[in-house]
Amino acid sequence: MILTVDIGNTNIAIGGFLKDQLAFVARICTDTTKTADEYADKILGILRLYKIESDLVEGAIIASVVPPLTVVLKDALKVAYGVDAEIVSCERDCKMQLLCDQPSTVGADIICACVAAKYVYGYPSLIVDMGTATKMMVIDKNGDFIGVSIMPGVLMGLKALSSNTAQLPQVSLEAPLSVIGKNTADCMKSGAVYGNACMVDGMIDRFNEEYGKKLNVYATGGLAPYIVKHLKHEVTLDENLVLKGLNLLYSKNS
Repeated sequence: MILTVDIGNTNIAIGGFLKDQLAFVARICTDTTKTADEYADKILGILRLYKIESDLVEGAIIASVVPPLTVVLKDALKVAYGVDAEIVSCERDCKMQLLCDQPSTVGADIICACVAAKYVYGYPSLIVDMGTATKMMVIDKNGDFIGVSIMPGVLMGLKALSSNTAQLPQVSLEAPLSVIGKNTADCMKSGAVYGNACMVDGMIDRFNEEYGKKLNVYATGGLAPYIVKHLKHEVTLDENLVLKGLNLLYSKNS
């Protein structure tokens, strides 16, 4: 089994691949105060939960947008399974060119999502990753990354509303029955769900216009399922695109 670890600002996603098939996906909260030993204990517990024996783990690969945790998780995997995890960066073979002004600033999660879209679905394509931030990236007709647009994430906007206003509460992320809210909670939910859906739809139009061709669109990220079903454009949902990209990079660079 190959363990794939996606360290995000809010959650850490852990996937296990057996012969390129995703056997399980688990998520834990991102906590920069935890030590390698604490994370090792968590990961060991997760694999026991899914009845994965330790001797099945042959390797691991990490994508991180939280630099303080990159080495911590690498050490945790070494403690737990004795594997030396690979780290995704623009300095290793990404299986595509990063055609932007500063390739070194492209996030590992963006690289992995684009690699998965390229090899699983094809190109040119537009990938929408909805997590802590909402990112929309393009792979061109040659299979190369050419740029990305980054916007505040769905929950980031909701939290900003409730924390920066005196009378707006925290609400769950679910679509109300009507776009026209009749109470405070539904008003906020309408803006969060339908508002973000309209933003993504509008950005897809702009990407298509600028690229000069209608792009196939793929959505991923923990918040994508809440928004994609309300889009007017046809979008393929794949919640595990980053984990699949990690596994592809591991296998292609082994």
